[in-house]
Amino acid sequence: MNIAEKLTGFAEPLCGDSTISDVRIGLGYSCVELDNGGMGVAWTPSRSPTGSCTHLSHAGGLLGLAAKESLSWLNSDTMLERAVGLATFNALNSKVSRNFVDDEAISLLKLQAGEHVVMIGHFAPIEQRIKKTGCRLEIIELDPGKPGNLGILNTRQDFSALARCDVAIITATSIINKTIDALLAAMQNSRAAVLLGPSTPLCPEAFAGTRITQFSGAHVLQPGKIKAIVSQGGGTMLMKNFLQFHSVSI
Repeated sequence: MNIAEKLTGFAEPLCGDSTISDVRIGLGYSCVELDNGGMGVAWTPSRSPTGSCTHLSHAGGLLGLAAKESLSWLNSDTMLERAVGLATFNALNSKVSRNFVDDEAISLLKLQAGEHVVMIGHFAPIEQRIKKTGCRLEIIELDPGKPGNLGILNTRQDFSALARCDVAIITATSIINKTIDALLAAMQNSRAAVLLGPSTPLCPEAFAGTRITQFSGAHVLQPGKIKAIVSQGGGTMLMKNFLQFHSVSI
């Protein structure tokens, strides 16, 4: 099974009769709120590849939709549906008790001078901090429009740098753009790897047998604030005061 299938299989028993009570699809993030009070967020893909002005065929009919149905979209062929599916997963998983730690995600990696670190997805706010450890940082970014001197992932999806790295930092948006399984397969010798960002499914069970050692994501503290920020085009920097960032390790 691929990661999307494993996440779906883990969360299906959590669905019960839960339904969507609210959903927001913003320019930066989407969020799903369930009738049991659970809320999850996930990155919003930038555009529909169809060129249509309708980005989600289910639009207008999401409220009251069974959580099991929107969860199944993790396996969709449509990126925006996968985003809603991941937000649904995170809403369901928010009710699962785990041994979380609240230490800052990068500090938990205990980076050492000279180590080769590969970052999949450009996390600009932590780039300089990582470099100050003395490690060698290589950034691979799918979006060629991102600023800075980045290594750009080509259309062949060449993840060979992951086979050589000591530590990998992987954006959870890789679940939405369907690169996560190829990324995991490419990792061979890393001593540590973190799945990072508000989209992260804090679910070690789904990644058993992979080289991921740490999951660093977030729980929603103030749903009303998150819905307003998401609806008005905000992203992580605006949401962070209304999220609780956690990590869990395998």
